[in-house]
Amino acid sequence: MLLQHFRGNLENWDPELIDALAASRDVIAFDNVGVGATTGTTPHTFAQMADDAIVFVEAIGLDSIDVLGFSIGSFIAQEIALTRPSLVAKLILASTAPQGAPGMHGWAPDIIGAIGEPTTDAKGMLHAFFTKSPAGRDAGEQFLGRIFTRTAGRDEETTWQTRNAQYDAVVKWGTPNFGMLQRLAAIQQPVFIANGDDDRMIWPGEPGWRPTRSTADILPDDRELLHGDVEGHPVIKTFTRWARPTSTTIAPHPS
Repeated sequence: MLLQHFRGNLENWDPELIDALAASRDVIAFDNVGVGATTGTTPHTFAQMADDAIVFVEAIGLDSIDVLGFSIGSFIAQEIALTRPSLVAKLILASTAPQGAPGMHGWAPDIIGAIGEPTTDAKGMLHAFFTKSPAGRDAGEQFLGRIFTRTAGRDEETTWQTRNAQYDAVVKWGTPNFGMLQRLAAIQQPVFIANGDDDRMIWPGEPGWRPTRSTADILPDDRELLHGDVEGHPVIKTFTRWARPTSTTIAPHPS
C-alpha cells in the first residue's frame, strides 16, 4: 500500500515506479480521507490519517500489508505500524524523519512557497523535489512528463483545506520533542529507509544531524539507502535503482 506526499493525489505517483513495484506484487494506491476524489475532510494529524488508512485497509478486506510511505506518507506509515502493528508486515520509509526530530518545525520559506501556495506549478515541483544540477533537472522534467501523460479520467486536485490540514500535521510532527523519538523503538517490523542526501523538506536545521541516520539508529530492524543528487525524493528521481533493493527487501506475499 502506497501513502503519498504533501498535497499529492493518485496522479503524483510515478508510473515507472508503480510498474517496477507491481512486477512482483499487488500495489494499492489510494486517496486518504479528504484527498483528491475521496470525500470527507482531511484531518490535521498524522495519527488520524493513519487511523483512516487502517479503516480503508479493513474495508478492502486485507489483514496483512507492506506499506510504502513517501514524505508525509512515511509519517503516516510510522503511525500505522505503531497503532496496528499486526497489520503491517514490512515498511518502506522514503524521505522520512521521526516525530519530534530537531529542525523539523515547518519547512524553509522557499520550499513552502514553491509547493504551499493555492496554485502549484511545474516550476515549484522542480524546486522542491529536485536538485538544481543538470542531472536533477533532467530527471525532474522526465518525471513531470510521465505523471502528466494521462489526460483523461485524472484524479481531482487536492484542496486548500487538505493543504492546510496536512501542513498543520507537518508542524505538529516537527515540534521538537526528543522523548517522541523513542516511539520508533516499538516498531519491530523490517524497515527499508530511503532518503536523499540533500533533502530540504525532510532536513534538519541542526548541523551534523541526519534524518536517515537518526531514524535508523532507533529502529531495531532496518536497512538504509542514501541517494546523492536527489533532493530527498528517491521515489521520484531514482525509482529504478530504488525499486530493486525495495523488491529484494520487501519480498512478495504468498498468493
